[in-house]
Amino acid sequence: MSTSAIELATKRKPWPGETDAYAQARQSLLAQEIELQRRIDSVAEQRRKLPPGPAIEKDYRFKDVNGTEVSLADLFGDKQTLVTYFWMYGPERERPCPMCTNLLGPLDANARDLKQRVALAILGRSPVERQVAFARERGWQHLQFHQTVGDDYALDFRGLDPDKGWEYPVLAVFQKSGDGSVRLFWKGEMTGEMADAGKDPRGGPDFAPLWSALDLTPEGRGEKWYPRLEYY
Repeated sequence: MSTSAIELATKRKPWPGETDAYAQARQSLLAQEIELQRRIDSVAEQRRKLPPGPAIEKDYRFKDVNGTEVSLADLFGDKQTLVTYFWMYGPERERPCPMCTNLLGPLDANARDLKQRVALAILGRSPVERQVAFARERGWQHLQFHQTVGDDYALDFRGLDPDKGWEYPVLAVFQKSGDGSVRLFWKGEMTGEMADAGKDPRGGPDFAPLWSALDLTPEGRGEKWYPRLEYY
């Protein structure tokens, strides 16, 4: 049986000059942080134990940077698992979504490490040349962008509202079976209806490190603060 988080937190080393009030509050918070990490591990384990997901029967097509049309199965390369992110950069957008952009930046920095274990593909409705041009503007070097051919993928995976014309980000993980067939392993499914009052819908833990970093600060995430595409 695991040692209680409260007991583990008593092993904390105090900092010179801290008050008794700070020490007590920090130790109590540390116990909660230990519990949080255990909860994150538990949820990840439950995710890994999901039963086989639905088979992908439709032949979704994508265009790569060479202009070659490829299938979803092709995106796996030599890997058995494919992580995809559909970002909000449709052809009607002058600029891509700032929130998607802030997520893709650190993902680019980790792409080479990730691709040692899994395949990684960024999908968008804009021409692939347009996506790559923006990536160069941001200094991204390691993400592979693909243009969705038609809107079937965006519609089926709820990345596009056909009535309003709104786009939504889609984080989805696929798994390839021994016979080469593809199944959905997991997809982010939190919607606005599931969000707590005053909160944006998001999964847990946050996929974008921006928010985890801000959660460590006294100012926090701020009230309805969002990053901008420009840094000045």
